[in-house]
Amino acid sequence: MRRYILLVVSCWLMAVGYAQQVITVQQGDAQSLLNAIKQANERNAEKTAQWLFILIPDGVYDLGETVLTKITGHHIALIGQSMEGTVIQNKPDVKNEGISKTAIFQNRGTDNYLQDLTLKNALDYYAAGSAGRAVTLQDKGTRTICNRVRLLSYQDTYFSDNDLSQMYFQDSEIHGTVDFICGDGDVWFERCRIVTERRTADGKGGRNVIAAPKTSKTAWGYVFNRCTVENIVSNFEYARGWNHTPHCIWLHTTLLSPEKLNPTRFDWRGMNTVKNDFREFGTMDVEGRDITPATNEVTFKMTRKKQEDGQDVVTTESMKAETIMTEAQAAKYTIGNMFGDWQPDRTLQAIEKKAKKIMKRLK
Repeated sequence: MRRYILLVVSCWLMAVGYAQQVITVQQGDAQSLLNAIKQANERNAEKTAQWLFILIPDGVYDLGETVLTKITGHHIALIGQSMEGTVIQNKPDVKNEGISKTAIFQNRGTDNYLQDLTLKNALDYYAAGSAGRAVTLQDKGTRTICNRVRLLSYQDTYFSDNDLSQMYFQDSEIHGTVDFICGDGDVWFERCRIVTERRTADGKGGRNVIAAPKTSKTAWGYVFNRCTVENIVSNFEYARGWNHTPHCIWLHTTLLSPEKLNPTRFDWRGMNTVKNDFREFGTMDVEGRDITPATNEVTFKMTRKKQEDGQDVVTTESMKAETIMTEAQAAKYTIGNMFGDWQPDRTLQAIEKKAKKIMKRLK
């Protein structure tokens, strides 16, 4: 009898502990989602907290003009039911556009995880005038993992806003027009789909730039590995320098429309710098044929104008660089080399396996 009582008590304790690790959002209820995040922040305020899962059924979670919903807890896993079916969106007023003012989520935690969902910033980009900066995920945390996450916006779609951060994307999709992957830190993009949208409302003209890194305080920066670039209309370039000496590497990229990649491949006009580490290796067409040029020397230039003694003084900086890597150079770019003791790909596998079991309760 005593053994039976102990068994019942043990099972009850396990069930209580399990229940405390899972919060289920009411389908399509934006306030329920916000309440779940608030509760998770409170429960997992410590970095040593155990994983807490927020289950989000398919549906549209419309936050309206709400921006910068903070995720401050740690080891929080937001698990949607499907990448295209679970949509979390906001729509900031175009008068309030800005890279630090419009994000759906602002993550400040460590070791957080997103899976099988879409973040959509529906700011009216084409009515925003000269700039329509509308962020989906502003990440001030570190060791964030995005697995099958779709980010929809136009300018500044993803913002890695921590200069010493480590981030990992796998099998995800990021849409945009101008500098739509931007910021700091070391970020690895594995098998992601990068989609350049129409630069103008009528689809005529315009030029897209995928990445605007200022990844200078970490050794690796942005690394795109085995990603696919899809172009809706406009021509594009891989990246341009935002500040300092940014890193941006493209490995084994598949270009669905290689003719839309501008001849310099990287934008030679830096915003605040001409210095950079911009390179590629093993670029392919849709048939898997290597279309990497043997060489691609780019002269990066920047002109500054300032007033001295009542007169305009113009100065020009320039830097010539080879953007095509050798096989030996490319081989140095591995997840292990980049992240050291953090193994995001293995963490992803473990959480994905656990999430699959937990998500059965939504069926």
